[in-house]
Amino acid sequence: MGLIQQLKGTLVSQLLLGYIFVMSGLAVTFLMLCSCVIWPFNRHLYRKINVHLAYAHWSQFTFLGQWWAGCKVILYASDEDVKYIGKEHILTIMNHKFDIDWLMAWILAERLQMLGNTKIYGKEILKYVPLIGWAWYFTESIFLKRQWDHDKRVIEHDLKQATDYPEGYYVTLLLFPEGTRFTEEKQKASEEVCRAKGYPILKHVLLPRPKGFIITIHGLRGQFPTILNCTVAFSKNGPAPTLMNILQGKPMLAHFYAERIPLDSVPIETDEACAQWLRELFKKKDDMYEEFLNTETFPGPTHNIPRRINDLLMWSFWAVVTCVPLFYYLGSLFIAGTFTQQIIAIVVGIILTFVVRLMIGVTEIHKGSEYGRSVNTLDNRKSE
Repeated sequence: MGLIQQLKGTLVSQLLLGYIFVMSGLAVTFLMLCSCVIWPFNRHLYRKINVHLAYAHWSQFTFLGQWWAGCKVILYASDEDVKYIGKEHILTIMNHKFDIDWLMAWILAERLQMLGNTKIYGKEILKYVPLIGWAWYFTESIFLKRQWDHDKRVIEHDLKQATDYPEGYYVTLLLFPEGTRFTEEKQKASEEVCRAKGYPILKHVLLPRPKGFIITIHGLRGQFPTILNCTVAFSKNGPAPTLMNILQGKPMLAHFYAERIPLDSVPIETDEACAQWLRELFKKKDDMYEEFLNTETFPGPTHNIPRRINDLLMWSFWAVVTCVPLFYYLGSLFIAGTFTQQIIAIVVGIILTFVVRLMIGVTEIHKGSEYGRSVNTLDNRKSE
């Protein structure tokens, strides 16, 4: 292991990355807050501003993946599909198997110039997560309480705004129909439901929950032309796909399958027809992943979408803006500062460590929600 790689794994390096992320995030979200005064008068301008502000913040994740850790992403897609990705509004459907499958999607989104206008369906509590959750809120992601009457109204309302952007600002909606992250425990519960209802057994994905998908398809009819069906896998010979390993600079290889599906091709005559279409799609994902375990490849042509320098430049800008005054202050503090001031600086460093670890914890599968585990949830699934 080289010296540079060893330095990437140190707490000091991780604290510095966390400091840059936190300080730049505070600046970006403050500017987002200020931009709210524009909302009543010009929503297009508000949304254009926040697309670029979001990129200024979120690109630090793609910097970590592409430049800090040196991750590589192989895209499996037809030549025709690649021509359209990033040039139209899309509903992206992914399974949630790994801690950082979302990061691999963001890396490709950055390379295809889609990152700043990516929105998620997420738990309502996520909008309270410092910085990234606040940015999701200002960029109008869809937050759900997992109370269907409430969530149905929220989805219907928010989807009406989904394409209200100027020409050239294409929206990417990211939906995880499983409703939670994959664990062995949740997979067993999912398998039990599949057996009870006579559905094909799924080994590598969870049985998707159709209600949110159905209302989304109805809401996007005539607005979004395309569903992008995505499946992510990682080379088994690499490090575990976690954000902590990314912070430690460990490179990994991601395989990313993407398929464009006309949204109008999804049957909506009945809710059951739409739900059946979704289950068949996830069965296809499951079969593909089973094959990947044997071959370490997905079907279709491969594409190496080159990384851009934009996120590296953005991170370098924030590094200079935030670190120059920091180093000046710390140098002055430990040369001429009082003992009390030095203790305060150390305490702030400890708090920063806690905040960074908290944000990493949001991405970890073993700290996911109880959604999908309990008997009540299982009973609810059986009643759908």
